[in-house]
Amino acid sequence: MKRMVWMAIGALLLLAVSSASAQSLADVARSTRKQKAQQSPAKRQYDNDNMPKSDHLSVVGPAPAADPNAGNQATDPNGSDPSAQAAATPAPDPKAADAERQRVADEWKSKLDAQKQKIDSLNHELDLTQREYRLRAAAMYADAGNRLRNAASWDKEDADFKKQIDEKQKAVDAAKQELDNLQEQARKAGARQRE
Repeated sequence: MKRMVWMAIGALLLLAVSSASAQSLADVARSTRKQKAQQSPAKRQYDNDNMPKSDHLSVVGPAPAADPNAGNQATDPNGSDPSAQAAATPAPDPKAADAERQRVADEWKSKLDAQKQKIDSLNHELDLTQREYRLRAAAMYADAGNRLRNAASWDKEDADFKKQIDEKQKAVDAAKQELDNLQEQARKAGARQRE
């Protein structure tokens, strides 16, 4: 029984000592942050505690180029104020700007439509040539005697048809590439494309 009492007293003492010396997790984190801040002041780390709230953050990239005429903006060679000149020039008419934008978009649309028609025409020619080749091949291979009698002429015609098909396929591919280039140029020019 005495042993049990001594063990209980010992356990209570250990528990009391450990609870007296224990810190909360928040206190440990604060002390660690303070130690890190004191050790490396050269490194700047941002978190929610030290994020600037009123200042603007800088943008990553090169600094904007200084205007070479910045010092000369006070007056121009005529001696007048440039801000007064800017106020004197009329603002561009929004209707005229919209009309110009629409005109440019219509020009690009007509160019793209013409290229699409060209592609359709080339595809149609390619399709007709392939159909004609298939019909001739079917007629040639249907009659074994004809194939044996006209082997040399068929081989020549076969090579010619395959060459025509290859040329027309290359023309279609080139026209499609040109359409892609025109679409990219239209996108860069700011013309909206409607499909």
